[in-house]
Amino acid sequence: MNVINGWNGCVAIAALTFASWGHAQSPAYPNKPIRLIVPVAPGGGTDIVARLVAQGLSERWGQSVVVDNHGGGGGVIGVSLVTKAPADGYTMLLGSNGHITFAPALYRNLPYDTQKDLAPISLVANQPFVLAVHPSLPVRSVKDLIALAKKNPGGLTYASGGSGGASHLGTELLQINSGISMVHVPYKGTGPGMTALLSGEVQTAIIGVATVLPHMTTGKIRALAVTGAKRSQAAPSLPTISEAGVTDYQFDVWYGLLFTAGTPRDIVNKTNAEIARVLKSPAVSERYASAGLEPVTTTPEEFAAMIKSEIRKWQKVVKAAGLKVD
Repeated sequence: MNVINGWNGCVAIAALTFASWGHAQSPAYPNKPIRLIVPVAPGGGTDIVARLVAQGLSERWGQSVVVDNHGGGGGVIGVSLVTKAPADGYTMLLGSNGHITFAPALYRNLPYDTQKDLAPISLVANQPFVLAVHPSLPVRSVKDLIALAKKNPGGLTYASGGSGGASHLGTELLQINSGISMVHVPYKGTGPGMTALLSGEVQTAIIGVATVLPHMTTGKIRALAVTGAKRSQAAPSLPTISEAGVTDYQFDVWYGLLFTAGTPRDIVNKTNAEIARVLKSPAVSERYASAGLEPVTTTPEEFAAMIKSEIRKWQKVVKAAGLKVD
Protein backbone atom coordinates (compact mmCIF):
# COMPACT_ATOMS: atom_id res chain seq x y z
CA MET A 1 0.00 0.00 0.00
CA ASN A 2 1.23 3.44 -0.88
CA VAL A 3 0.64 6.17 1.68
CA ILE A 4 1.77 9.81 1.47
CA ASN A 5 4.37 10.58 4.15
CA GLY A 6 3.24 12.12 7.39
CA TRP A 7 -0.29 10.79 7.60
CA ASN A 8 0.12 7.84 9.95
CA GLY A 9 0.56 9.90 13.10
CA CYS A 10 -2.86 11.47 12.86
CA VAL A 11 -4.88 8.57 11.43
CA ALA A 12 -6.66 7.56 14.63
CA ILE A 13 -7.58 11.10 15.63
CA ALA A 14 -8.73 12.15 12.17
CA ALA A 15 -10.92 9.10 11.72
CA LEU A 16 -12.98 10.14 14.72
CA THR A 17 -13.77 13.55 13.21
CA PHE A 18 -15.69 12.11 10.26
CA ALA A 19 -19.35 11.21 10.42
CA SER A 20 -19.81 7.75 11.87
CA TRP A 21 -20.06 4.89 9.42
CA GLY A 22 -22.71 2.24 9.93
CA HIS A 23 -21.62 -1.15 11.21
CA ALA A 24 -24.66 -3.23 10.30
CA GLN A 25 -24.15 -5.64 7.43
CA SER A 26 -25.70 -4.40 4.19
CA PRO A 27 -27.58 -6.47 1.62
CA ALA A 28 -25.45 -7.87 -1.22
CA TYR A 29 -23.62 -4.89 -2.64
CA PRO A 30 -23.85 -3.68 -5.30
CA ASN A 31 -27.15 -4.96 -6.69
CA LYS A 32 -27.96 -1.97 -8.93
CA PRO A 33 -26.07 0.71 -10.93
CA ILE A 34 -23.85 3.15 -9.03
CA ARG A 35 -23.60 6.86 -9.79
CA LEU A 36 -20.07 8.29 -9.74
CA ILE A 37 -20.30 12.08 -9.56
CA VAL A 38 -17.40 14.08 -10.97
CA PRO A 39 -17.56 17.76 -9.90
CA VAL A 40 -15.96 19.06 -13.11
CA ALA A 41 -16.84 19.14 -16.80
CA PRO A 42 -15.77 16.20 -19.02
CA GLY A 43 -12.07 16.18 -19.86
CA GLY A 44 -9.08 16.85 -17.61
CA GLY A 45 -7.40 14.78 -14.91
CA THR A 46 -10.37 14.28 -12.60
CA ASP A 47 -12.57 13.02 -15.41
CA ILE A 48 -9.86 10.70 -16.79
CA VAL A 49 -9.36 9.09 -13.38
CA ALA A 50 -13.12 8.78 -12.80
CA ARG A 51 -13.69 6.94 -16.06
CA LEU A 52 -10.84 4.51 -15.48
CA VAL A 53 -12.05 3.78 -11.94
CA ALA A 54 -15.67 3.43 -13.10
CA GLN A 55 -14.72 0.99 -15.84
CA GLY A 56 -12.61 -1.10 -13.46
CA LEU A 57 -15.30 -1.30 -10.78
CA SER A 58 -18.00 -2.07 -13.36
CA GLU A 59 -15.98 -5.01 -14.66
CA ARG A 60 -15.28 -6.39 -11.21
CA TRP A 61 -18.81 -5.95 -9.84
CA GLY A 62 -20.87 -6.73 -12.91
CA GLN A 63 -22.85 -3.56 -12.24
CA SER A 64 -22.67 -0.28 -14.13
CA VAL A 65 -20.76 2.54 -12.50
CA VAL A 66 -22.02 5.57 -14.39
CA VAL A 67 -19.88 8.72 -14.52
CA ASP A 68 -22.04 11.79 -13.97
CA ASN A 69 -20.29 15.13 -14.56
CA HIS A 70 -21.55 18.15 -12.63
CA GLY A 71 -19.16 21.04 -13.22
CA GLY A 72 -19.51 24.60 -12.03
CA GLY A 73 -19.10 26.50 -8.81
CA GLY A 74 -15.51 25.37 -8.34
CA GLY A 75 -16.75 21.82 -7.76
CA VAL A 76 -19.24 22.86 -5.08
CA ILE A 77 -22.28 21.79 -7.13
CA GLY A 78 -21.05 18.24 -7.67
CA VAL A 79 -19.80 17.72 -4.13
CA SER A 80 -23.09 19.03 -2.71
CA LEU A 81 -25.01 16.38 -4.67
CA VAL A 82 -23.01 13.63 -2.98
CA THR A 83 -23.35 15.08 0.53
CA LYS A 84 -27.15 15.16 0.09
CA ALA A 85 -27.50 11.69 -1.46
CA PRO A 86 -28.78 8.63 0.43
CA ALA A 87 -25.98 7.00 2.43
CA ASP A 88 -26.44 3.62 0.74
CA GLY A 89 -23.27 3.28 -1.34
CA TYR A 90 -24.96 4.03 -4.66
CA THR A 91 -23.63 7.57 -4.98
CA MET A 92 -19.88 8.16 -4.98
CA LEU A 93 -17.64 11.18 -5.53
CA LEU A 94 -14.39 11.31 -7.44
CA GLY A 95 -12.82 14.45 -6.02
CA SER A 96 -9.41 16.09 -5.91
CA ASN A 97 -7.67 18.17 -3.28
CA GLY A 98 -9.11 21.22 -5.04
CA HIS A 99 -12.62 20.13 -4.10
CA ILE A 100 -11.90 18.46 -0.76
CA THR A 101 -9.11 20.44 0.94
CA PHE A 102 -8.60 23.70 -0.98
CA ALA A 103 -12.28 24.65 -0.92
CA PRO A 104 -12.65 24.66 2.91
CA ALA A 105 -9.57 26.89 3.10
CA LEU A 106 -10.73 29.31 0.40
CA TYR A 107 -14.49 29.59 0.81
CA ARG A 108 -16.18 30.86 3.97
CA ASN A 109 -19.69 29.63 3.20
CA LEU A 110 -19.46 26.15 1.74
CA PRO A 111 -22.85 24.38 1.86
CA TYR A 112 -21.17 21.30 3.34
CA ASP A 113 -18.33 20.21 5.61
CA THR A 114 -15.99 17.83 3.82
CA GLN A 115 -14.92 16.25 7.12
CA LYS A 116 -18.46 15.62 8.35
CA ASP A 117 -20.53 15.10 5.22
CA LEU A 118 -18.31 12.70 3.27
CA ALA A 119 -16.97 9.22 4.01
CA PRO A 120 -13.47 8.70 2.53
CA ILE A 121 -12.88 5.41 0.72
CA SER A 122 -9.37 5.64 -0.75
CA LEU A 123 -7.01 7.76 -2.72
CA VAL A 124 -6.86 6.48 -6.30
CA ALA A 125 -4.26 8.63 -8.11
CA ASN A 126 -1.56 11.21 -7.72
CA GLN A 127 -0.47 13.75 -10.35
CA PRO A 128 3.01 15.20 -9.87
CA PHE A 129 3.52 18.85 -10.81
CA VAL A 130 6.66 20.48 -12.17
CA LEU A 131 8.21 23.88 -11.46
CA ALA A 132 9.19 25.17 -14.90
CA VAL A 133 10.56 28.40 -16.36
CA HIS A 134 10.80 29.98 -19.79
CA PRO A 135 14.28 29.26 -21.21
CA SER A 136 15.01 32.98 -21.51
CA LEU A 137 15.14 33.20 -17.72
CA PRO A 138 18.79 32.85 -16.60
CA VAL A 139 18.18 30.11 -14.05
CA ARG A 140 18.92 26.39 -14.10
CA SER A 141 17.90 25.32 -10.62
CA VAL A 142 15.42 26.09 -7.88
CA LYS A 143 18.17 27.88 -5.95
CA ASP A 144 18.89 30.05 -9.00
CA LEU A 145 15.21 30.96 -9.31
CA ILE A 146 14.91 31.84 -5.64
CA ALA A 147 18.09 33.94 -5.76
CA LEU A 148 16.84 35.85 -8.81
CA ALA A 149 13.41 36.42 -7.26
CA LYS A 150 14.99 37.74 -4.05
CA LYS A 151 17.09 40.20 -6.04
CA ASN A 152 13.97 41.40 -7.86
CA PRO A 153 10.98 41.28 -5.47
CA GLY A 154 7.82 41.33 -7.57
CA GLY A 155 9.90 41.33 -10.74
CA LEU A 156 9.01 37.80 -11.89
CA THR A 157 5.61 36.57 -13.04
CA TYR A 158 4.02 33.15 -12.66
CA ALA A 159 1.03 31.61 -14.42
CA SER A 160 -1.77 29.58 -12.93
CA GLY A 161 -4.85 27.86 -14.29
CA GLY A 162 -7.03 30.16 -12.19
CA SER A 163 -7.17 31.80 -8.77
CA GLY A 164 -7.53 29.27 -5.98
CA GLY A 165 -6.50 26.35 -8.19
CA ALA A 166 -3.69 23.87 -7.76
CA SER A 167 -0.99 25.78 -9.64
CA HIS A 168 -1.88 28.98 -7.77
CA LEU A 169 -1.80 27.52 -4.27
CA GLY A 170 1.26 25.39 -5.07
CA THR A 171 3.18 28.52 -6.08
CA GLU A 172 1.94 30.47 -3.06
CA LEU A 173 3.30 27.67 -0.86
CA LEU A 174 6.64 27.93 -2.68
CA GLN A 175 6.78 31.68 -2.12
CA ILE A 176 5.95 31.37 1.58
CA ASN A 177 8.49 28.60 2.21
CA SER A 178 11.29 30.27 0.23
CA GLY A 179 10.65 33.89 1.18
CA ILE A 180 10.16 35.21 -2.35
CA SER A 181 7.48 37.33 -3.99
CA MET A 182 6.33 36.94 -7.59
CA VAL A 183 3.35 38.38 -9.48
CA HIS A 184 0.42 36.02 -10.05
CA VAL A 185 -1.09 35.96 -13.54
CA PRO A 186 -4.23 33.74 -13.53
CA TYR A 187 -5.54 32.19 -16.75
CA LYS A 188 -8.75 30.36 -17.57
CA GLY A 189 -7.32 26.87 -17.36
CA THR A 190 -3.97 25.10 -17.47
CA GLY A 191 -3.85 25.16 -21.28
CA PRO A 192 -3.80 28.97 -21.59
CA GLY A 193 -1.33 29.16 -18.70
CA MET A 194 0.98 26.73 -20.48
CA THR A 195 0.69 28.75 -23.68
CA ALA A 196 1.66 31.89 -21.79
CA LEU A 197 4.75 30.18 -20.38
CA LEU A 198 5.77 28.83 -23.80
CA SER A 199 5.49 32.28 -25.35
CA GLY A 200 7.41 34.01 -22.57
CA GLU A 201 4.37 36.06 -21.55
CA VAL A 202 5.07 34.78 -18.03
CA GLN A 203 8.37 33.52 -16.70
CA THR A 204 7.48 30.56 -14.53
CA ALA A 205 4.68 28.20 -13.57
CA ILE A 206 3.90 25.04 -11.63
CA ILE A 207 2.09 22.71 -14.04
CA GLY A 208 1.20 18.99 -14.25
CA VAL A 209 4.03 16.75 -15.38
CA ALA A 210 2.08 15.32 -18.34
CA THR A 211 1.54 18.84 -19.72
CA VAL A 212 5.17 19.83 -19.23
CA LEU A 213 7.01 16.73 -20.49
CA PRO A 214 6.57 17.23 -24.27
CA HIS A 215 7.96 20.75 -24.01
CA MET A 216 10.86 19.73 -21.77
CA THR A 217 12.23 17.43 -24.44
CA THR A 218 12.12 20.14 -27.12
CA GLY A 219 13.72 22.76 -24.91
CA LYS A 220 10.75 25.12 -25.15
CA ILE A 221 10.64 25.29 -21.38
CA ARG A 222 13.14 24.43 -18.66
CA ALA A 223 11.97 22.14 -15.86
CA LEU A 224 13.66 22.75 -12.51
CA ALA A 225 12.05 20.32 -10.07
CA VAL A 226 8.97 18.30 -9.19
CA THR A 227 6.71 19.42 -6.38
CA GLY A 228 5.96 16.16 -4.56
CA ALA A 229 7.53 14.35 -1.65
CA LYS A 230 9.40 12.04 -4.00
CA ARG A 231 10.70 12.12 -7.56
CA SER A 232 8.25 11.46 -10.35
CA GLN A 233 8.35 8.21 -12.29
CA ALA A 234 7.69 10.28 -15.42
CA ALA A 235 10.73 12.52 -14.88
CA PRO A 236 13.11 10.73 -12.48
CA SER A 237 16.05 13.03 -13.25
CA LEU A 238 14.28 16.04 -11.74
CA PRO A 239 14.88 16.64 -8.02
CA THR A 240 12.03 17.48 -5.69
CA ILE A 241 11.72 21.11 -4.62
CA SER A 242 12.43 19.94 -1.08
CA GLU A 243 15.61 18.21 -2.25
CA ALA A 244 16.56 21.46 -3.96
CA GLY A 245 16.56 23.25 -0.62
CA VAL A 246 13.04 24.56 0.06
CA THR A 247 12.20 23.26 3.53
CA ASP A 248 8.89 21.43 4.12
CA TYR A 249 7.68 21.89 0.55
CA GLN A 250 5.36 19.17 -0.73
CA PHE A 251 2.53 19.49 -3.19
CA ASP A 252 0.81 17.22 -5.69
CA VAL A 253 -2.69 16.98 -7.06
CA TRP A 254 -4.39 13.87 -5.76
CA TYR A 255 -7.68 12.19 -6.62
CA GLY A 256 -9.81 10.22 -4.20
CA LEU A 257 -13.07 8.31 -3.95
CA LEU A 258 -15.65 9.19 -1.26
CA PHE A 259 -19.18 8.16 -0.26
CA THR A 260 -21.89 10.14 1.45
CA ALA A 261 -21.30 10.24 5.22
CA GLY A 262 -23.09 7.43 7.04
CA THR A 263 -22.55 4.83 4.31
CA PRO A 264 -22.32 1.40 6.00
CA ARG A 265 -18.76 0.49 6.86
CA ASP A 266 -18.88 -2.89 5.13
CA ILE A 267 -19.68 -1.11 1.84
CA VAL A 268 -16.81 1.33 2.40
CA ASN A 269 -14.41 -1.55 3.12
CA LYS A 270 -15.57 -3.62 0.14
CA THR A 271 -15.16 -0.67 -2.22
CA ASN A 272 -11.73 0.11 -0.78
CA ALA A 273 -10.58 -3.46 -1.43
CA GLU A 274 -11.95 -3.45 -4.98
CA ILE A 275 -10.21 -0.15 -5.76
CA ALA A 276 -6.89 -1.67 -4.73
CA ARG A 277 -7.48 -4.53 -7.16
CA VAL A 278 -8.52 -2.22 -9.99
CA LEU A 279 -5.37 -0.12 -9.62
CA LYS A 280 -3.17 -3.21 -9.89
CA SER A 281 -4.50 -3.87 -13.39
CA PRO A 282 -1.78 -3.51 -16.06
CA ALA A 283 -4.30 -1.77 -18.34
CA VAL A 284 -5.07 0.86 -15.71
CA SER A 285 -1.37 1.31 -14.91
CA GLU A 286 -0.63 1.89 -18.58
CA ARG A 287 -3.41 4.46 -18.97
CA TYR A 288 -2.32 6.22 -15.78
CA ALA A 289 1.28 6.47 -16.99
CA SER A 290 0.24 7.92 -20.34
CA ALA A 291 -1.72 10.64 -18.51
CA GLY A 292 1.12 11.46 -16.09
CA LEU A 293 -0.71 9.84 -13.18
CA GLU A 294 0.56 7.51 -10.47
CA PRO A 295 -1.68 4.93 -8.74
CA VAL A 296 -1.98 5.28 -4.97
CA THR A 297 -4.22 3.60 -2.42
CA THR A 298 -4.95 4.18 1.26
CA THR A 299 -7.25 2.86 3.94
CA PRO A 300 -10.32 4.98 4.68
CA GLU A 301 -8.70 6.11 7.95
CA GLU A 302 -5.49 7.17 6.22
CA PHE A 303 -7.44 9.14 3.64
CA ALA A 304 -9.47 10.83 6.41
CA ALA A 305 -6.29 11.77 8.26
CA MET A 306 -4.73 13.22 5.12
CA ILE A 307 -7.81 15.34 4.44
CA LYS A 308 -7.76 16.75 7.97
CA SER A 309 -4.05 17.50 7.77
CA GLU A 310 -4.27 19.12 4.34
CA ILE A 311 -7.17 21.38 5.28
CA ARG A 312 -5.06 22.78 8.13
CA LYS A 313 -2.08 23.15 5.78
CA TRP A 314 -3.95 25.07 3.09
CA GLN A 315 -5.78 27.23 5.61
CA LYS A 316 -2.36 28.44 6.77
CA VAL A 317 -1.23 29.06 3.19
CA VAL A 318 -4.39 30.97 2.30
CA LYS A 319 -4.10 33.10 5.45
CA ALA A 320 -0.39 33.81 4.99
CA ALA A 321 -0.88 34.74 1.34
CA GLY A 322 -3.96 36.87 2.08
CA LEU A 323 -5.99 35.06 -0.52
CA LYS A 324 -9.73 35.68 -0.96
CA VAL A 325 -11.88 33.88 -3.47
CA ASP A 326 -15.41 34.62 -2.23
